Amino acid sequence: MARRRHRRLELNADINVVSLIDVMLLLLVIFMITAPMMQGGLDISLPKAEARPITSKSGMTITVTRDGTIAVDDGTPMTYAEFRAAFQTLAKDRAAQGVYVRADQRVDYGLVVQVLAVVKAAGVQDVGLVAEQEQVP
Repeated sequence: MARRRHRRLELNADINVVSLIDVMLLLLVIFMITAPMMQGGLDISLPKAEARPITSKSGMTITVTRDGTIAVDDGTPMTYAEFRAAFQTLAKDRAAQGVYVRADQRVDYGLVVQVLAVVKAAGVQDVGLVAEQEQVP
């Protein structure tokens, strides 16, 4: 009897990368579309200063928008009365690292002074005002 010889199918050890590239490009397009939308925060126009401006680093950031709302660390917007009542508890943990005040250039100066007074009354010693650097011709 003759033995039948079965032909073995050769294994294909190559990975089909075409579908992986398609998925990767699709994720890249989705990321490119959604990335600008993820940059939340508050819309403010910082004043310009000739001196070297302070940039907020690791401390607490207080943002005052042009309509007078105040947000701590770009969180929930609140009124001045709510900010005055809540700042003492908010500053307990992070006041040692400094507080940076970002105020829109069209905000009433009196509101900025009131915010600074609340910060000082909470015992914060390290307070900085954030500004953009002025372009000198």
